[in-house]
Amino acid sequence: MQHWDSLWTNLHLATMQDGYGEIRDGAIAVKDGKIAWLGARAALPANYTADTLHDGKGYWLTPGLIDCHSHIVYAGNRSDEFEARLNGVAYEEIARKGGGILSTVRATRAASEAELMQASVTRLRHLLREGVTTIEIKSGYGLDLENEAKMLRVARQIGRDYPVRIKTTFLGAHALPPEYTGRADDYLTELIEHMLPALVAEGLVDAVDAFCEKIGFSADQTERVFQAAHRHGLPVKLHAEQLSDQGGAVLTARYEGLSADHLEYLSAPGIAAMQASGTVAVLLPGAYYFLRETKLPPIAALREAGVPMALATDSNPGTSPMTSLLLAMNMGCTLFRLTPQEALQGVTQHAAKALGLQDQLGSLAAGKIADFALWAIDRPGDLAYGIGGNPCVASVFAGCLNSFT
Repeated sequence: MQHWDSLWTNLHLATMQDGYGEIRDGAIAVKDGKIAWLGARAALPANYTADTLHDGKGYWLTPGLIDCHSHIVYAGNRSDEFEARLNGVAYEEIARKGGGILSTVRATRAASEAELMQASVTRLRHLLREGVTTIEIKSGYGLDLENEAKMLRVARQIGRDYPVRIKTTFLGAHALPPEYTGRADDYLTELIEHMLPALVAEGLVDAVDAFCEKIGFSADQTERVFQAAHRHGLPVKLHAEQLSDQGGAVLTARYEGLSADHLEYLSAPGIAAMQASGTVAVLLPGAYYFLRETKLPPIAALREAGVPMALATDSNPGTSPMTSLLLAMNMGCTLFRLTPQEALQGVTQHAAKALGLQDQLGSLAAGKIADFALWAIDRPGDLAYGIGGNPCVASVFAGCLNSFT
């Protein structure tokens, strides 16, 4: 006799194994927050009991969606920069004049932890209602120990207060703080010798990131950060090749990084290095769209090389003020020419790998965490098709139901 905590029937499963991995008229059982059994309803074991039975009403069930690149913890607003760009001012010029990231740094430093939490939760709720059950949250708008810690504590608190799994990423090497103007190497020394060790000691860091770009940090400077991360046993990822080719993807692959993100200017050597290391390409069509970029990431070459491609919102105030992962999926198809199947893999299977969670999340399989999303759709491809709608009717987080209807 098999005993389960809950059993879902009268639904269709998109397991995200071998493509969509469709199982029509399926069933899925949960025990202790994990998937205990799944398959066709007709194949259910003869003898079982379940504490709770759920009627799936003919809906589709997918793995919970994963937003594997976000900056949702911040204060302030940068609509003025949006307007300036539309009036012809380049993003790099805005950054050099104290706008850009530093504008958000000033607002975030001025916000209390409670104010930062309130602002962040507003953005979070939009994602949760779209079936998102895991979010990566980066720091990088504090740029000193006190405020980076504040951001990361808020991220951790979100994971305690809401039905969402949070992975935190320390992005202290996001921009040069104003107090270190002209002294980038001195700032990195402070980051490496004081900030990172203190944040690790407080248990606030799951991974380390940097912005490797002409207006950010060089590849050599980024490598200093990666070396420090490895000394602390932390995985790395990188904002790479967004505005120019700085060799960031090759560097990330050399350190067996989880992901290289953006990648509009990714080179053939970068693709080859990522293929060899298993590094995920995280595509961020929101920033591409918002900045009116014209240089496409090399999607066909990534596909041919078998590099897994994830999708994320890149939710941030300056270049992708987007809180819809479903919209990111549609943009991935319309702007980058991904297939709907690739888009759904990009926010499930490959997004999990981009966070190092592929053994726990991202597909439906016995033994994995019971994070699901339930959708009022006719087929899985509908999730990348619609613009502005939200067919999510419920999510399940570690076996616990959250209904949105």
